[in-house]
Amino acid sequence: MSIPGIHVGPLPARRGSRSKVRAGALRLASAAVAAACTAFALPTSTLGAAPTSLHGTVTGAGKPLQGSQVTLMAGSRSGATKLGQATTDAHGSFRITYTKPADGVIYVEAASQQAHRLRLRSVVGFGAGGAVPERAETKVTVNELTTVAATYALAQFSDRRGIAGPAPGLQNAAATSFTLADPTTGKPGRALTGDSANSETLATQNTLANLVSLCATDNAGCGKLIRLAAPAGGSPPADTVQAVLSLVRNPTQSPGRLEALARTATVFTPALTAAPPSWILAVRHPASQVYAPGRIAFDAKGNVWASNNWKPGTRDPSAYVTVQDPTGRPTLGSPISGGGMKGGAWGLAIDHDGSVWVPSYGGNAMSKYSSSGKPLSPSAGWKNGDLVKPQGVAVDQRGNIWIANSHGLKGKPGVGSVVVYPHGDPSKAITITDKSFNHPFAVQIDGQGRAWVTNSHLSFQQIREAGRPSDIGGSVTVIGPDFKPVASTTDKSLQGPLGFALDSKGNAWVANFFTSSVTEIRPNGTVAGVHRLPKKVFPWSVAIDGQDRVWVAGFGNSSVTLLCGVNRAACPSGASTGTVLSPAQGFQNKAIQHLTAVQIDSSGNAWVANNWSKIVPPTGGVGLVELIGVATPVCTPLTPLPARPSSATTTACPK
Repeated sequence: MSIPGIHVGPLPARRGSRSKVRAGALRLASAAVAAACTAFALPTSTLGAAPTSLHGTVTGAGKPLQGSQVTLMAGSRSGATKLGQATTDAHGSFRITYTKPADGVIYVEAASQQAHRLRLRSVVGFGAGGAVPERAETKVTVNELTTVAATYALAQFSDRRGIAGPAPGLQNAAATSFTLADPTTGKPGRALTGDSANSETLATQNTLANLVSLCATDNAGCGKLIRLAAPAGGSPPADTVQAVLSLVRNPTQSPGRLEALARTATVFTPALTAAPPSWILAVRHPASQVYAPGRIAFDAKGNVWASNNWKPGTRDPSAYVTVQDPTGRPTLGSPISGGGMKGGAWGLAIDHDGSVWVPSYGGNAMSKYSSSGKPLSPSAGWKNGDLVKPQGVAVDQRGNIWIANSHGLKGKPGVGSVVVYPHGDPSKAITITDKSFNHPFAVQIDGQGRAWVTNSHLSFQQIREAGRPSDIGGSVTVIGPDFKPVASTTDKSLQGPLGFALDSKGNAWVANFFTSSVTEIRPNGTVAGVHRLPKKVFPWSVAIDGQDRVWVAGFGNSSVTLLCGVNRAACPSGASTGTVLSPAQGFQNKAIQHLTAVQIDSSGNAWVANNWSKIVPPTGGVGLVELIGVATPVCTPLTPLPARPSSATTTACPK
């Protein structure tokens, strides 16, 4: 058995019998093994695997860091484990021999002996279990840029003890770090340098890296970074990794003063030339036929599926459903055609078998795809239930498929219906009608198996028309598991309610398009509060993360707003339910266009859909955008209420 970081080889020959030399060597080897096993525990998955050699270089402020202690770590659902250790030479170089674990993430940490608050980090690889094939580098660069990339991507799996957490979120997060920085070269990832829409994020990441570099050259500047990165009422970070981690989790922390401090370092360029509204890193992921995406959802592996309204460069109905892996690359044969798709609507849900249900708005039908991307519905889709302009879709605990059948008619009370495919069987379609229905738009399932439906009171044509109706109205209807309407909630704040989400307690958070507000409705149907947003937000969609914080996609001002939810312990001191935690105009970035969807993945990233790039004339948006590391992870697909993956249970997520 090979012990990582310890070389046990033949000893130099001495006078005396060979048997004594061999016996001495054996005793020394046994002592080394015992010492190593006492110092740290080997992951059981590494036993019997072949040793691997990792060569690396540690630099600070662009110069080699001699005498740095380098530790190679493995993180998994069982915790963080040391794989090996070395000290850098005069060139900042090191080499560690280790045994690669079968799963989880492999990363390097470097602690400077001269600058005690300088800690650098780089992801080396990740194992199986995620949506991206496993990967392990044999050469690594550890610098400020890789530190920012690794810390942001793995923010939701990091604490002072290291990196750990359950699959697939952990592995997918490690893969995301490669998007931000190449660990072999220590330079920005291709996604940031190859797409002009990501130029703002490139400059932000470089600015953060320059801040970290101060701890290699400027003790006073380093101390200032540590102080400014501390959240209000919180303790100062212990080192640079913890400082960056604090900015991921508190992205509105001291942007002006930190950006000014970063200007004293010029190691990484281009950098920001003005204070940012926040420290988010938003990355656009364009891909073939990902154009005017409407709704998104994550499968069990972490792949992101999207419905697409139009063909690229047109307003003709798209014939494709698209799938991208956690790094934004097309997967599962994407773009996928067939199954009756003709203009994907604002609806997409994944059932218990992993099959994907997408409404065909232009085809007045439902399309279904296998978890591997194969069309399962007929060439014209399923029209059962008299579908006309279907929109939102949801899957309940019994596997029933619920469809908000909007009808697309204008201003007539009672139009629309809700259609159910019992256990996913279109031939047994049930059509539910009620006097409260008026252009049903979104549907979600609560913990009791009840379906909540927003009545938008408007068609797409009304959204495209200029101007704002003075009183368009809106409501939310609850339907029981027996397919009978239970109650309907109305409120003056409900003006064109579109997307919404349920939190872990069963409260509904409804996006009101024409009042730029979010209405909070209790499980019993009473209104708990109306949370105002800036007038030009025109919110379209809502998502809830694993700590019940509320994420709102803004169509009007191309923004993502974060609200404190019912779990006030997850919010900064002094915040209450509904408090805006993002900048006043929301999180904005050059990569973000007019949004119709926001969803949280199992790695803690918030993904949004660039539906339009221009409002007048209507022009389709390009790609999906990932806000890296900012949210608390949720189990995917939704089960149906948001749940945080856990390493403390047999399975990370409830079945």
